Amino acid sequence: MSDFVVYLDTSDVRPGKLGELEAAMEDLAHFVEANEPRIIAYNVYFSADGTRMSVLHVHQDLPSLDFHLKVAGPRFPPVAPLVQLRTIEVFGAVNEELVKLLEAKTQLLGGTVIIHNRHAGFARVADT
Repeated sequence: MSDFVVYLDTSDVRPGKLGELEAAMEDLAHFVEANEPRIIAYNVYFSADGTRMSVLHVHQDLPSLDFHLKVAGPRFPPVAPLVQLRTIEVFGAVNEELVKLLEAKTQLLGGTVIIHNRHAGFARVADT
């Protein structure tokens, strides 16, 4: 399983929006779990002081991340008033179409896209 892709986005939580954001992200996580069977992991983290949110997901391959952006994408606009996206970081090889989808997300939420290409290493994740 050397083609897996890791996605991490980091956002600032807008003042006074933490509770609303927590509820929205819980709903989004349930949606992803129910509608994206190929995703390996999808997790939302908040800093101890509630000012920063990170969303980390692991995909078995590029089509899984592409599917996520297309299926869950319509659920991103309601989150826009709650956060200021800082970065989207993708660890793994991506294609131009996927970069365009990621850049569209930054047009909505702010931030920049950073791509990290794998240099060396391995994964101990069993093929499913």
